Amino acid sequence: MNNLVLAGKYMGSGMATMGLAGAGVGMAMVFAALINGTSRNPQLRSQLFQYAMLGFALSEATGLFCLMMSFLLLYAV
Repeated sequence: MNNLVLAGKYMGSGMATMGLAGAGVGMAMVFAALINGTSRNPQLRSQLFQYAMLGFALSEATGLFCLMMSFLLLYAV
């Protein structure tokens, strides 16, 4: 029974860390959109940068939640 629980912990932790790849792709898309928008209309740079920081923070939070769940699955009793 203990080996089965340990295997479930490892598999669940691995699945939880797959969300980190999505967060990385999300951050790349946010900054690609910032570069694209700034190159099209340089006057909106300050407003677009604020939106990009908001998108970056939300995407990073998603990745950190995935990492937190992975650690909880591995190290919680």
